Amino acid sequence: MLISEELLAKRPWLRYYDPVVLPSINYPNFPATEILRNTANVEGDKAATWFYGTEITFWDLHITVIRLANKLIELGVKKGDRVGIYLPNSPQFVIAYWALLTVGAIVVNLNPMYTKDELQFCVENTGITGLFAFDMVLPNVKAVCEIVSIPLVVITRITDFVDAAPTSTREELGLPDGWHHFSELLEQSTNTVPPRVPIVPTDPAIIQFTGGTTGVPKGAVLTHRNVVAASYMVEMWGSGVIARIPTSRRFVLCTLPYFHVYGEVVAMCYSVQSASTQVILPRFDVEEVLNTIAAFPEFSFWPCVPTMLQAVLNHPRVEELNLAKRFALINNGAAPCPLQLIQKANDLNIFLSEGWGMSETTSLGITQPIQGVKKPLSIGIPYPDTDVKIIDINTGEPVKQGETGEIWIKSPLVMSHYWNNPEETANQLKDGWLRTGDLAYMDEDYYIFIVDRSKDLIIAGGYNIYPREIDEVLFKHPKVKDAITIGIPDEYRGETVKSFVQPVADVEVTAEELIAYCREHLAAYKVPRSIEFRSELPRSNVGKALRRKLRDEEIAKMKREKEANA
Repeated sequence: MLISEELLAKRPWLRYYDPVVLPSINYPNFPATEILRNTANVEGDKAATWFYGTEITFWDLHITVIRLANKLIELGVKKGDRVGIYLPNSPQFVIAYWALLTVGAIVVNLNPMYTKDELQFCVENTGITGLFAFDMVLPNVKAVCEIVSIPLVVITRITDFVDAAPTSTREELGLPDGWHHFSELLEQSTNTVPPRVPIVPTDPAIIQFTGGTTGVPKGAVLTHRNVVAASYMVEMWGSGVIARIPTSRRFVLCTLPYFHVYGEVVAMCYSVQSASTQVILPRFDVEEVLNTIAAFPEFSFWPCVPTMLQAVLNHPRVEELNLAKRFALINNGAAPCPLQLIQKANDLNIFLSEGWGMSETTSLGITQPIQGVKKPLSIGIPYPDTDVKIIDINTGEPVKQGETGEIWIKSPLVMSHYWNNPEETANQLKDGWLRTGDLAYMDEDYYIFIVDRSKDLIIAGGYNIYPREIDEVLFKHPKVKDAITIGIPDEYRGETVKSFVQPVADVEVTAEELIAYCREHLAAYKVPRSIEFRSELPRSNVGKALRRKLRDEEIAKMKREKEANA
């Protein structure tokens, strides 16, 4: 497709698109639920989900979703109601998600590892009136329901949708009066007539909490149009490779959590859009993942995060499984992939791509071309219909090419607002542009390189220090498995640099050794003044470094020491 000079002037990165990727997509003007209906109509007998050997076809999934949607309407769920999904990856999650969108409800994604207090905050913040949960979190759900009224509670056991396992009962799970059992609820509904709920693309579809590491979590509101646009973009971007694979051979390894929009869109929704079978695992356990990989002759796609990829590529079985031949495409997102991990994937002939996105951008935004030039440590170029500019955080003006500034993005992927938070919405959204908080630069080819998060910037002795740069140096040391660098308050320098390191198992390494290594590769003012070793470092469920958590711990420790010495 020829691209006009006018469009190239506006979006010069389009010249680096793969041949099959259009600069603009004519997104269908329908609610997200039509994605499932359309695939069920043409691939009805294809398995939509695989869960420990149990399959559900696209047609059966479609009909099951309609049955549950009709039952939810009967139980009083209305368009606009917020309903939480407090489940790990499972067929129940998939069914509940599409059923809720079918009735016009807003899915509130809830991490099943949330504590009672975290669950309560989300319930109260969004006014949740319904909740899908599973037996392992019953104590939290019961505790919250004693404080906040949730009219509709539906409980399941994850193995209820595994043919080889017995189905639980409400009596066995000890459900209080008025609560519902997922499987029994489905049995009660035989109505397969699609509900006639008027849903338009601008209607809210998802609330994804974000920013919990920087203060009070914010609920990013994603619309049906956001979900549709994201699903079409992911499919088109990977089509240079995956469109060559017949739908009968398309399988997606789904290890990303569905309770985060990255997994929800790039694994679950994409699988439906592309008529791929979701091979669902409820959690990431490297042995289980490797056994699942071994059970299938091939996968068309595996979206993952660096910690997942690292665990698999560093496993002794990696060469035996021949991942390069088994996977058509692997995509890394959510956190930067260390250069040594990229090199290892390349050495194994794995077709690896990287991308960038946020909860506020439906998990997408900027990514490497699949077939074109890939630049190590770059997050790539913007998706179709997406504008990006790099803005000076002090002046608010665009920086020169090659200079560092904040990424601003405008796209069909950008959220509508933060739930019940007009002040934060006004701070982050400016005339349709989302201020991302990510500091980056564009090189001469308009490829974008993340430098750091603006809120993570360390200012020590008047110097701006990007902690990710220090992390990258530490990652290259053969004895370092993981590293997170922070700035801690310092009366003289303003802040001082401290790195937390997780060593490779069964090796000996000293702080002095790593500091000396950093001196070889970093300017003196960037070298960590101290290093603390830990058996594990705090990262989010999609692999992002929780720097704020470490900084808060350090500040609390300094306060205790000050009080003890007073």
